[in-house]
Amino acid sequence: MTATVASGPGATPVFGPGPDRVESLADYRSHGGYGSGPDPEELLDRVAAADLRGHGGAGFPTAVKLRAVRDAGRSGRPPVVVANGEEGEPGSVKDRWLLRARPHLVLDGLARAAAITGADHAYVYVSDPTAERRVREALAERAFDGPPLELVRVEHAYVAGEESAVVRRIDGGPALPTAKPPRVFEQGVGGAPTLVANVETLARLALLAAGTDGGSTVLLTLSGGTRPALLVERPYGVTLGRLAREHGTPQPAAVLMGGLFGGLLPPSALDLPLDRVRLAAAGTGLGCGAIRFLAPNECPVSVAADAVDHLAVESSRQCGVCVSGTRALRDTLVALAEGRCDDDGIAALARWAQALPGRGACGLLDAAARLAGSLLTGFPDLVAAHQRHPCPTCAATPPNGGQRLRVPAPVPAPEPASGPARAAEPGAGATPAPAPEQGSAPASPGPAAGFGSGAEPRHAARPASAPEPASGPARAAEPGAGSTPAPVGAGLC
Repeated sequence: MTATVASGPGATPVFGPGPDRVESLADYRSHGGYGSGPDPEELLDRVAAADLRGHGGAGFPTAVKLRAVRDAGRSGRPPVVVANGEEGEPGSVKDRWLLRARPHLVLDGLARAAAITGADHAYVYVSDPTAERRVREALAERAFDGPPLELVRVEHAYVAGEESAVVRRIDGGPALPTAKPPRVFEQGVGGAPTLVANVETLARLALLAAGTDGGSTVLLTLSGGTRPALLVERPYGVTLGRLAREHGTPQPAAVLMGGLFGGLLPPSALDLPLDRVRLAAAGTGLGCGAIRFLAPNECPVSVAADAVDHLAVESSRQCGVCVSGTRALRDTLVALAEGRCDDDGIAALARWAQALPGRGACGLLDAAARLAGSLLTGFPDLVAAHQRHPCPTCAATPPNGGQRLRVPAPVPAPEPASGPARAAEPGAGATPAPAPEQGSAPASPGPAAGFGSGAEPRHAARPASAPEPASGPARAAEPGAGSTPAPVGAGLC
């Protein structure tokens, strides 16, 4: 079911006054948008004082990231800034909603990030066609107040929003992660220092420039069970239990945190507040803000197996350890769901959960390992019961590439025409030409210009079929064993 935007009590600066409709230029300006604001250095100080973090998953301090790109540019090539709207997590809708409903807020933040870093080129990176159309409409209303801007359309994939994959795609290659170093803030698009910032992060940057509180709330996608998904904006500190009640699942069987990043939490964790330190101490994280509450009749083992199956399907197939690791984790979890996992299989899951994180170029393998590890630590009695007998709930819901975890994004209503206030500004309307689809000829030569060219066929063209039959976890191959070394991208996931 499509997510419903639910405003609720308290301040909702990112939602704005009308989250269920597309915000026009006139409306955005009437609430302080595109104002003169502070100079770039003062805005950077505001970002640091607000402790604004990235909202794409990692939660890295935004001020540190901005300074790193700015300083790298001062000693070399001018930087590039990218608004990253590729939402890879299946349970998240916030980024697509932002670009569909409040594109001016994101573009305002992108322009201010360009000013802070001294960037000479900007990109908006999306896979959602509706989001792309809304951004083009916003640019037709008002020309981008920054360096030359290009829109880049990418095929949706779990790894396509990872920052090195973003750079690789803009440079004309496939949207797949690359080895590090260098990090993209050192050498990104066309070899230039590059800021890849999540669109929610940029929206909050614009709010801080307007003198609004941009850092005390978070966008959350709440889903699970048979209840409709909700997109909400809530303050940090709210408990998981309160969010579960708001969603309509007050007694969940488990909580799937941070999309697929944060693993599974047991019902005893419902008192946890949305606080980075407390969540980290509990072995989890907020990630992209996607939280799934499992209904009382759902089985955490089944959900873990399905989530890891999704990750196995989405692996970029660039390194042996990711291919073999996700496959071994999936097959062992499927065996557990089917009641044929022995003690050796459980020991293997525990070993892989500890050994696999950090072995790849992106977080996909880490997410798969955390899912398995959190199931073992948070649900030991349930795991033991599955070893003794097949689970009828698991049998009724076999893995299917994570299809049950997907949440369709809300489509805001168009803003009604209101006469002269809707007229485009002088200079607006020169909307960037549509990006060529992957695989088409590059628009122009040069590493920073061929953003629609030369891509290899994407890995997800493989059918998301049911997992291969498992033969029992004790016989699953150790991750990396017998795999053929990757010729160029060794260590990539």
